[in-house]
Amino acid sequence: MTVNWTDFTPWSALGGGLLIGLAVALFVLFNGRIAGISGIVGGLLRPAPGERGWRIAFLLGLVAAPLVYTLAAPLPAMRIEAGTGTLIAAGLLVGVGTRYGAGCTSGHGVCGLARGSVRSLAATLAFMGAGFATVFIVRHLLA
Repeated sequence: MTVNWTDFTPWSALGGGLLIGLAVALFVLFNGRIAGISGIVGGLLRPAPGERGWRIAFLLGLVAAPLVYTLAAPLPAMRIEAGTGTLIAAGLLVGVGTRYGAGCTSGHGVCGLARGSVRSLAATLAFMGAGFATVFIVRHLLA
């Protein structure tokens, strides 16, 4: 993915971050649960009674949000510089990592850090470090 730095404004990033923070705070306040996407999706595989509806509604909201956004402005152009095989392998590795780490970037990095969880700090440092190392190896050592 390539970022067009001439059109980048920190205000849109700040606004998006505030909206994510507000959304996860409201989610934990009204639902009593952490807004970890891997946990929400994983809970659909074997849902407890009464849990399927809110999980599906949450995921539909994730899909609908960009569609609603297009009513106000066009979505930015995306360019992904990876092949289909690479994307599939990356997705599978992320999925395995969320199982081993007992959560994902939204659960640990957004919600867990905001709660001051030491476990989430360790998980976030691990997956960010792994991401940095992967980008360095792929872009600078193998390129």
